[in-house]
Amino acid sequence: MENIIFDRIRKEVGNNDVVVYMKGTAIFPKCGFSAAVVQILSQLGVPFKDINVLEDSDIRQGIKDFANWPTIPQMYIKGEFVGGCDIIREIYQTGELQNTLMEKGIIPYEAA
Repeated sequence: MENIIFDRIRKEVGNNDVVVYMKGTAIFPKCGFSAAVVQILSQLGVPFKDINVLEDSDIRQGIKDFANWPTIPQMYIKGEFVGGCDIIREIYQTGELQNTLMEKGIIPYEAA
């Protein structure tokens, strides 16, 4: 079962520039941490794929095992795990998130 879930996760993070595994959706986050990540990405104008872990218990546990990270939300940029809410908030405040998004061609330099 784990291989099937990990394959689904690899496909999502491989096929989308930015993926957020979250509780709820970008339009209707169901926890404050997920809402905070959505707000940061929205402020930067970053398009992203939202995956609602509340709809699939296999994905909800699988993403934690995949990244070896115990909490949700989790964000991936160009297939690489970035972190959860606290890390996203911190690297946004320091400008590191914006720099990474620019370097990877996801947002234009003027956006940051």
